[in-house]
Amino acid sequence: MTPHTADKRLSNDGPNAEQIEYWNGDAGERWARYQDKLDGMLRPFSDALLQIGAVESGDRIMDIGCGCGATTFDLASRAGAGGRTIGVDISAPMIARARHRATALESTAEFMLADAATHAFAPGSFDLLASRFGIMFFRDQVSAFTHMRKALAPDGHIAFVCWRTMKENPWISIPLFAALPHIPKQEPAIPGAPGPFAFDDPDRFRGVLTDAGYKAIEIEPFDAELAVGGGADPLGDALQQTMDIGPLARIFKELNESQRARTLDAVREALAHHADAERVVMGGAVWLVTARA
Repeated sequence: MTPHTADKRLSNDGPNAEQIEYWNGDAGERWARYQDKLDGMLRPFSDALLQIGAVESGDRIMDIGCGCGATTFDLASRAGAGGRTIGVDISAPMIARARHRATALESTAEFMLADAATHAFAPGSFDLLASRFGIMFFRDQVSAFTHMRKALAPDGHIAFVCWRTMKENPWISIPLFAALPHIPKQEPAIPGAPGPFAFDDPDRFRGVLTDAGYKAIEIEPFDAELAVGGGADPLGDALQQTMDIGPLARIFKELNESQRARTLDAVREALAHHADAERVVMGGAVWLVTARA
């Protein structure tokens, strides 16, 4: 398996076709542009993933939903020259960005454009399946995790980071709730549906992993303060990011001029309560998940 094995166009008729279409459009391009800023903001969760991943020299690792490669590079560094680390993602823009960074960093990390839920990985070819926010988008979750488990060595393990509930994540919920009076009524989220909060219920996630054949499942909470805005204009920086990525980004594109103006004012006011002269800081809450094959 080489880094470019799966670089033909991903099929849009599989179980994750909707996500493939989304992350290969404007969303993927926008997330790739925000790579540097997002890496810094999410650093506490990357560090937590490295800790629970317990990487050993020589490990063979798959980073699921690797995005632009931040966690893949960290994992590859820990696995060392004797290991092998492959970042897998469905987004061509983000995989392209990851490969560019790998060259610049002279990293041993490899990157594959593929759907980890369906790609034919060699059985037992990884010691660790890791992911920072890349495992919440599968349509058939039990099938996806069952498929990926087959790629684990008999003594292999997993280490995942995924979001807890929206209300426990002020960096997302506060701007969204501020915008709600000024945007069309939104359909309520379907519990467990593909998306950032698919595994906000730990009991449900435990059930998915159990049904997929994993053992010794541990799910623990972890909280961190996130710098969502910085630079010369922290509030403006935070507002721009909020409207470009995340739940409000899709909604904002569909608003008329008047709705956009009111929404921007409301979100700016909400963010201002968490700003100082240097940063806008808000809370983030995740589950740290480990299990054995």
